[in-house]
Amino acid sequence: QDLVNRFESPERDEYQQPDKVLKYLGDLQDKTVMDIGAGTGYFSFRMAEAGAKVIAADVDERFQEYIANKRDSLGISEEKLSLRKLPYDSPDLAEAEVDMVIIVNTYHHIENRVEYFEEVRKGLKEGGELVVIDFFKEETPVGPPVDMKIPADRVAAELQKAGFTTVEVERDLLPYQFLLKAKG
Repeated sequence: QDLVNRFESPERDEYQQPDKVLKYLGDLQDKTVMDIGAGTGYFSFRMAEAGAKVIAADVDERFQEYIANKRDSLGISEEKLSLRKLPYDSPDLAEAEVDMVIIVNTYHHIENRVEYFEEVRKGLKEGGELVVIDFFKEETPVGPPVDMKIPADRVAAELQKAGFTTVEVERDLLPYQFLLKAKG
């Protein structure tokens, strides 16, 4: 419950600026998007509302239950917002399954990232993209301790090792986080 309160707080809206992020993601109408590390569905619900077919993916069963209950109470169909419980070591994507993968505030939790994101890349349809949003590697009023944070340049290098050919980093949109788009 503490995590739910933190993930769904007005304070998060202030720094996460979901409207700006959705604009950055572009037109989501009729796209299939996997939200890895969906947590409470903070972005999953917003992307579904923007027209995407969302797979809210997380390793934690409690978050999956929270999303299912919220989805059902809002009358959102399972086709529009489905759930996928992930193992810790795989995005569990079929080949060319999704148009976009988004991973917010979660990149630093993944081990063996090059191999993991090779699988993510294979799960993207042709022309698909990966969006990583995570904290700058500096002291910020929110987010994990500095020693857990991974700088954007290292994320970009790891994704290139995973086979992504185009990586763009946006450092000015959000106060405490970078946004990175990778295609490949």
